[in-house]
Amino acid sequence: MSEHKPHRVEELLIDAEIDDLPAAPAAPLRPWLLLLGLVLVALNLRPALSSLAPLLNQVRQDTGLSAAAAGLLTTLPVLCLGLFAPLAPRLAARLGAERTVLAILLLLAAGIVLRSLFPPSGLFLGSLLAGASIGIIGVLLPGIVKRDFPHIAGVMTGVYTMALCLGAALAAGATVPLSEHFGQRWQPALACWALPAVLAAVAWLPQTRQGRHAHRQAFEVKGLWRDALAWQVTLYMGLQSSLAYVVFGWLPSILIDRGLSPAEAGLVLSGSVLVQLFSALAAPWLATRGRDQRAMLALVLGLTLGGLLGFLYAPLEGIWGWALVLGLGQGGAFSIALALIVLRSPDAHVAAHLSGMAQGVGYTLAALGPFLVGLVHDLTQGWGAVGAIFVAVSLGALAAGLGAGRDRLLTVRSSAIDSAR
Repeated sequence: MSEHKPHRVEELLIDAEIDDLPAAPAAPLRPWLLLLGLVLVALNLRPALSSLAPLLNQVRQDTGLSAAAAGLLTTLPVLCLGLFAPLAPRLAARLGAERTVLAILLLLAAGIVLRSLFPPSGLFLGSLLAGASIGIIGVLLPGIVKRDFPHIAGVMTGVYTMALCLGAALAAGATVPLSEHFGQRWQPALACWALPAVLAAVAWLPQTRQGRHAHRQAFEVKGLWRDALAWQVTLYMGLQSSLAYVVFGWLPSILIDRGLSPAEAGLVLSGSVLVQLFSALAAPWLATRGRDQRAMLALVLGLTLGGLLGFLYAPLEGIWGWALVLGLGQGGAFSIALALIVLRSPDAHVAAHLSGMAQGVGYTLAALGPFLVGLVHDLTQGWGAVGAIFVAVSLGALAAGLGAGRDRLLTVRSSAIDSAR
């Protein structure tokens, strides 16, 4: 077993751009303004995913989409999270991270509006743009956080995670009331979520005027894609994310078909996501108290599977209890996935490359979950068989997690690229 020093809490923030960081970054001129901008931007990284689910049945009725097509619709933005994440460093190198975030925020707003226009083609094209935008911004924000708040990066990780969960919860709970306000019309209800993205862009605008163009030192990591431990981390990230995006995409539809109203189903999803705030903060801290993370991984995956099966098969009277169980499980599963990237990496540059691998491959794998759920529902005309998907994905995540959770380091190392080559 490899010997290594324990990682500080501050190091649990993954810096997806660490290879491109200036050697001596300038401090932000107004930290409070940067903090406000970061929170507002992070709030917009989940509503495009969670706002559609409570209205999915209504959208299907109005557009004639099959369950499989609806599964593709919920899968598309998740797939884009992985496919477009590699573009983020290239755009940042050309435009600067701050300007890239501003431009992509406006693209996100455009994608959200487009989902409400020209259905069903607009739904798919808008979802593609929204997913691509979220994937790019999601890679850039942690690097900005770590660069400008290096001494409180652990605290900022918590703020960042809470903003993500809060944005998802607000969209899940408020979209149905918005549609009722607009006379049971889903189009303006979905389009409303472009407004927070525009507000975030306005708040972020001052950051684009603080140019930071110091000399950049590049590093390379060889052999990462041949490392078994790297693949275990990646598979765990992807499989646990698959369950999360199934929840975002299909949980309200499951609950509506079981007898809840769309508003009630949206509130249950919103409540479960809010619970994630607590376990997302607590699970990594608890997981790093012991020798490895395997026990905590088994616990959070067990809670996740239990909550999902409870939603499928248990009496509706206990639905809020299952929402609590699911939220505790999924919040912990996601935050530990992020922590594993650092804990298994021998240095920060390897962590950056492993983060790119885990996000790119992991989110692409995660996209299969919502599509399979829609396909199985279409074939069986019910939700009962979906439980088999939940069990299979959970067992796969557990198998990968038991490997990734061992107290070991990747065998690969980073090295500076010779600028003379």
